[in-house]
Amino acid sequence: MKIEKDRVVSFHYSVAEQGSDVIETSEGREPLVILVGHGNIIPGLEKAMEGHEAGDRITADVSAADAYGDVQEGMIQRVPKKYFKGTRLAPGMQVTLQTKFGPRPVTVQKVGMSVVDVDLNHPMAGKDLSFNIEIIDVREAQAEEIEHGHVHGDGGHQH
Repeated sequence: MKIEKDRVVSFHYSVAEQGSDVIETSEGREPLVILVGHGNIIPGLEKAMEGHEAGDRITADVSAADAYGDVQEGMIQRVPKKYFKGTRLAPGMQVTLQTKFGPRPVTVQKVGMSVVDVDLNHPMAGKDLSFNIEIIDVREAQAEEIEHGHVHGDGGHQH
């Protein structure tokens, strides 16, 4: 079965900034399980996987624009230090900030006495990425998964 919209795909991956060492891998963990066509992974990687099937191994180079986007100017925000309780902060650190829209990864730029300047750009923004992918399984999505826009059950979201 080939990867296309509304199919559930299980895969292992490793990712590196182009020309650099691996940043993250699923090696030694469960494969990532996603519902294709519902914005669950970066667009460039999803596009590279389309048409492949279980057992395929692929390499995909994904431009910043098709990954986490280009770095946007004006994305530095000053946040009260109280929102980082219990975390020892230092410039360059990547932390997760809880917002009214949910968790958001940010990069600490400057730490003051009562405020922290953070960069709201995704930590991988502006980076061209290289992926090594091993497709483990491809299956039809259940109607409820399509309706909810994500995978249920093994490797997915439980309701």
